[in-house]
Amino acid sequence: MKRLKLLIFPVLVVLLSGCLYPNAELKKNQVPNQVQLESIQHAVEQFQTNENGLLPIKTKPQETPIFQKYLLDFDKLKQRALIGELPGTSFENGGYYQYVIIHPETDPTVKVLDLRTTEALRSLQVKSTFYQQSHQYPPFGDQIAKGVYELDHSKLGLDEPPMIDSPYSEQMLPVYLNANGEVLIDYRKDLYAYLNEKDHDYQTGDDIRYLLTDYAPFVPGYSEEYTVEGGEPIFMSEH
Repeated sequence: MKRLKLLIFPVLVVLLSGCLYPNAELKKNQVPNQVQLESIQHAVEQFQTNENGLLPIKTKPQETPIFQKYLLDFDKLKQRALIGELPGTSFENGGYYQYVIIHPETDPTVKVLDLRTTEALRSLQVKSTFYQQSHQYPPFGDQIAKGVYELDHSKLGLDEPPMIDSPYSEQMLPVYLNANGEVLIDYRKDLYAYLNEKDHDYQTGDDIRYLLTDYAPFVPGYSEEYTVEGGEPIFMSEH
Protein backbone atom coordinates (compact mmCIF):
# COMPACT_ATOMS: atom_id res chain seq x y z
CA MET A 1 0.00 0.00 0.00
CA LYS A 2 2.80 2.35 0.87
CA ARG A 3 4.48 1.58 -2.45
CA LEU A 4 1.23 2.36 -4.30
CA LYS A 5 1.07 5.78 -2.67
CA LEU A 6 4.62 6.51 -3.72
CA LEU A 7 3.77 5.66 -7.32
CA ILE A 8 0.59 7.73 -7.36
CA PHE A 9 2.23 10.87 -5.96
CA PRO A 10 4.61 11.52 -8.90
CA VAL A 11 1.74 10.98 -11.34
CA LEU A 12 -0.37 13.55 -9.50
CA VAL A 13 2.53 16.00 -9.55
CA VAL A 14 2.89 15.61 -13.30
CA LEU A 15 -0.84 16.06 -13.89
CA LEU A 16 -1.14 19.05 -11.61
CA SER A 17 1.99 20.73 -12.90
CA GLY A 18 0.57 20.64 -16.39
CA CYS A 19 -2.32 22.76 -15.18
CA LEU A 20 -0.07 25.28 -13.47
CA TYR A 21 1.78 26.49 -16.54
CA PRO A 22 0.39 29.71 -18.03
CA ASN A 23 -0.49 29.71 -21.73
CA ALA A 24 2.77 31.46 -22.56
CA GLU A 25 4.66 28.39 -21.34
CA LEU A 26 2.66 25.82 -23.28
CA LYS A 27 4.48 23.98 -26.02
CA LYS A 28 2.28 25.42 -28.73
CA ASN A 29 3.47 28.93 -27.90
CA GLN A 30 7.18 28.18 -27.95
CA VAL A 31 9.63 28.97 -30.72
CA PRO A 32 8.92 27.01 -33.93
CA ASN A 33 11.28 24.04 -34.14
CA GLN A 34 13.03 22.66 -37.18
CA VAL A 35 10.59 19.76 -37.52
CA GLN A 36 7.62 22.14 -37.72
CA LEU A 37 9.33 24.35 -40.27
CA GLU A 38 10.44 21.42 -42.42
CA SER A 39 6.93 19.95 -42.36
CA ILE A 40 5.36 23.20 -43.56
CA GLN A 41 8.20 23.72 -46.05
CA HIS A 42 7.47 20.31 -47.58
CA ALA A 43 3.75 21.12 -47.77
CA VAL A 44 4.48 24.43 -49.53
CA GLU A 45 6.75 22.74 -52.06
CA GLN A 46 4.14 20.05 -52.75
CA PHE A 47 1.45 22.74 -53.17
CA GLN A 48 3.65 24.62 -55.64
CA THR A 49 4.28 21.45 -57.63
CA ASN A 50 0.58 20.57 -57.73
CA GLU A 51 -0.55 24.10 -58.59
CA ASN A 52 1.83 24.84 -61.47
CA GLY A 53 4.10 27.16 -59.53
CA LEU A 54 1.52 29.00 -57.44
CA LEU A 55 2.23 29.52 -53.74
CA PRO A 56 -0.21 29.19 -50.81
CA ILE A 57 -0.06 32.83 -49.80
CA LYS A 58 -2.52 35.55 -48.88
CA THR A 59 -2.86 38.58 -51.14
CA LYS A 60 -1.25 41.70 -49.69
CA PRO A 61 -0.86 45.21 -51.17
CA GLN A 62 2.13 45.68 -53.44
CA GLU A 63 3.74 48.21 -51.09
CA THR A 64 3.72 45.81 -48.11
CA PRO A 65 7.26 45.45 -46.65
CA ILE A 66 8.96 42.35 -48.02
CA PHE A 67 9.13 40.34 -44.79
CA GLN A 68 5.44 40.88 -44.05
CA LYS A 69 4.20 40.56 -47.61
CA TYR A 70 3.94 36.84 -48.33
CA LEU A 71 1.84 35.44 -45.49
CA LEU A 72 1.29 31.71 -45.59
CA ASP A 73 -2.34 30.68 -46.16
CA PHE A 74 -2.81 27.54 -44.10
CA ASP A 75 -6.38 27.11 -45.38
CA LYS A 76 -5.06 26.41 -48.87
CA LEU A 77 -2.74 23.73 -47.51
CA LYS A 78 -5.52 22.15 -45.44
CA GLN A 79 -8.01 22.18 -48.31
CA ARG A 80 -5.60 20.11 -50.36
CA ALA A 81 -4.84 17.77 -47.45
CA LEU A 82 -1.18 18.79 -47.40
CA ILE A 83 -1.27 19.41 -43.66
CA GLY A 84 -3.44 18.12 -40.84
CA GLU A 85 -3.31 20.45 -37.88
CA LEU A 86 -1.82 23.91 -38.00
CA PRO A 87 1.48 24.39 -36.18
CA GLY A 88 0.82 25.12 -32.53
CA THR A 89 3.20 28.06 -32.73
CA SER A 90 1.18 29.73 -35.49
CA PHE A 91 -0.97 32.76 -34.81
CA GLU A 92 -3.93 30.96 -36.36
CA ASN A 93 -3.60 28.26 -33.70
CA GLY A 94 -3.01 30.51 -30.70
CA GLY A 95 0.76 30.91 -31.04
CA TYR A 96 2.98 33.95 -31.31
CA TYR A 97 4.22 33.52 -34.87
CA GLN A 98 2.98 34.37 -38.33
CA TYR A 99 4.36 32.02 -40.96
CA VAL A 100 5.68 33.79 -44.05
CA ILE A 101 7.52 32.96 -47.25
CA ILE A 102 10.72 34.64 -48.37
CA HIS A 103 12.38 34.41 -51.82
CA PRO A 104 8.95 33.62 -53.35
CA GLU A 105 10.15 33.81 -56.94
CA THR A 106 13.47 32.02 -56.71
CA ASP A 107 13.52 29.78 -53.64
CA PRO A 108 10.29 29.89 -51.60
CA THR A 109 11.35 29.38 -47.99
CA VAL A 110 9.16 29.23 -44.88
CA LYS A 111 10.11 31.53 -41.99
CA VAL A 112 8.25 33.14 -39.09
CA LEU A 113 7.49 36.66 -37.88
CA ASP A 114 7.24 37.20 -34.11
CA LEU A 115 3.92 38.95 -33.49
CA ARG A 116 4.92 40.06 -29.99
CA THR A 117 7.26 42.46 -31.78
CA THR A 118 4.32 43.62 -33.86
CA GLU A 119 2.32 44.53 -30.78
CA ALA A 120 5.21 46.41 -29.18
CA LEU A 121 5.77 48.45 -32.32
CA ARG A 122 2.08 49.13 -32.81
CA SER A 123 1.90 50.70 -29.36
CA LEU A 124 4.85 52.95 -30.15
CA GLN A 125 3.42 53.81 -33.55
CA VAL A 126 0.13 54.93 -32.00
CA LYS A 127 1.97 57.22 -29.57
CA SER A 128 4.14 58.58 -32.39
CA THR A 129 1.15 59.21 -34.65
CA PHE A 130 -0.73 61.08 -31.91
CA TYR A 131 2.35 63.23 -31.35
CA GLN A 132 2.62 63.99 -35.07
CA GLN A 133 -1.04 64.97 -35.27
CA SER A 134 -0.52 67.47 -32.47
CA HIS A 135 2.90 68.82 -33.48
CA GLN A 136 2.90 68.46 -37.28
CA TYR A 137 6.12 66.43 -37.28
CA PRO A 138 6.91 62.95 -35.90
CA PRO A 139 8.96 62.80 -32.67
CA PHE A 140 12.26 62.92 -34.53
CA GLY A 141 15.49 62.80 -32.55
CA ASP A 142 18.99 63.02 -34.02
CA GLN A 143 19.49 61.91 -37.60
CA ILE A 144 21.21 58.49 -37.83
CA ALA A 145 21.46 58.22 -41.61
CA LYS A 146 19.72 59.62 -44.67
CA GLY A 147 15.99 59.35 -43.93
CA VAL A 148 16.65 57.62 -40.59
CA TYR A 149 16.11 59.30 -37.20
CA GLU A 150 16.29 58.38 -33.56
CA LEU A 151 12.93 58.25 -31.77
CA ASP A 152 12.90 61.06 -29.20
CA HIS A 153 11.35 59.11 -26.34
CA SER A 154 11.02 62.20 -24.14
CA LYS A 155 8.54 63.70 -26.63
CA LEU A 156 6.35 60.65 -26.08
CA GLY A 157 6.58 60.91 -22.30
CA LEU A 158 8.79 57.82 -21.99
CA ASP A 159 11.49 57.63 -19.34
CA GLU A 160 14.01 55.89 -21.58
CA PRO A 161 14.46 54.91 -25.21
CA PRO A 162 12.18 51.99 -26.08
CA MET A 163 13.89 48.68 -26.89
CA ILE A 164 12.67 45.50 -28.57
CA ASP A 165 13.67 41.92 -27.77
CA SER A 166 15.82 40.50 -30.56
CA PRO A 167 14.69 37.14 -31.97
CA TYR A 168 18.31 36.45 -32.97
CA SER A 169 20.17 37.07 -29.73
CA GLU A 170 19.73 38.05 -26.10
CA GLN A 171 20.26 41.69 -27.02
CA MET A 172 17.69 44.44 -26.88
CA LEU A 173 17.36 46.35 -30.13
CA PRO A 174 16.62 50.07 -30.48
CA VAL A 175 13.88 51.46 -32.67
CA TYR A 176 14.03 54.39 -35.06
CA LEU A 177 11.81 56.51 -37.29
CA ASN A 178 12.03 56.74 -41.05
CA ALA A 179 11.23 59.92 -42.95
CA ASN A 180 7.53 58.98 -43.02
CA GLY A 181 7.35 58.66 -39.25
CA GLU A 182 7.13 54.85 -39.24
CA VAL A 183 8.56 53.15 -36.16
CA LEU A 184 11.04 50.46 -37.23
CA ILE A 185 13.56 48.13 -35.58
CA ASP A 186 17.31 48.70 -35.86
CA TYR A 187 18.93 45.29 -36.44
CA ARG A 188 22.50 46.55 -36.81
CA LYS A 189 23.66 44.87 -33.57
CA ASP A 190 22.57 41.45 -34.79
CA LEU A 191 23.78 42.09 -38.32
CA TYR A 192 27.22 43.04 -37.04
CA ALA A 193 27.43 39.81 -35.04
CA TYR A 194 26.30 37.68 -37.99
CA LEU A 195 28.66 39.41 -40.40
CA ASN A 196 31.57 38.55 -38.13
CA GLU A 197 30.50 35.11 -36.91
CA LYS A 198 28.74 33.47 -39.88
CA ASP A 199 29.98 32.37 -43.28
CA HIS A 200 28.60 34.57 -46.03
CA ASP A 201 29.45 36.25 -49.31
CA TYR A 202 27.36 39.41 -48.97
CA GLN A 203 28.90 42.49 -50.54
CA THR A 204 28.24 46.23 -50.55
CA GLY A 205 24.92 46.86 -52.26
CA ASP A 206 23.35 43.57 -51.14
CA ASP A 207 20.45 43.58 -48.70
CA ILE A 208 22.17 41.86 -45.79
CA ARG A 209 18.99 41.33 -43.81
CA TYR A 210 18.83 37.98 -45.58
CA LEU A 211 21.98 36.98 -43.69
CA LEU A 212 19.78 36.75 -40.59
CA THR A 213 17.27 34.49 -42.33
CA ASP A 214 20.10 32.31 -43.67
CA TYR A 215 20.85 31.14 -40.14
CA ALA A 216 17.62 31.63 -38.17
CA PRO A 217 13.92 30.81 -38.59
CA PHE A 218 12.88 34.44 -38.03
CA VAL A 219 12.47 37.31 -40.47
CA PRO A 220 13.69 40.80 -39.48
CA GLY A 221 10.27 42.37 -39.73
CA TYR A 222 9.62 46.10 -39.58
CA SER A 223 12.96 47.17 -40.94
CA GLU A 224 14.42 48.86 -43.97
CA GLU A 225 17.29 47.59 -46.10
CA TYR A 226 20.84 47.37 -44.79
CA THR A 227 24.03 46.64 -46.64
CA VAL A 228 27.64 46.08 -45.60
CA GLU A 229 30.57 48.47 -45.93
CA GLY A 230 34.00 47.99 -44.41
CA GLY A 231 32.75 44.89 -42.63
CA GLU A 232 30.00 46.79 -40.79
CA PRO A 233 26.24 47.02 -41.40
CA ILE A 234 24.94 50.34 -42.65
CA PHE A 235 21.55 51.56 -43.77
CA MET A 236 21.16 51.13 -47.51
CA SER A 237 20.34 54.85 -47.71
CA GLU A 238 23.96 55.55 -46.69
CA HIS A 239 25.34 53.58 -49.63
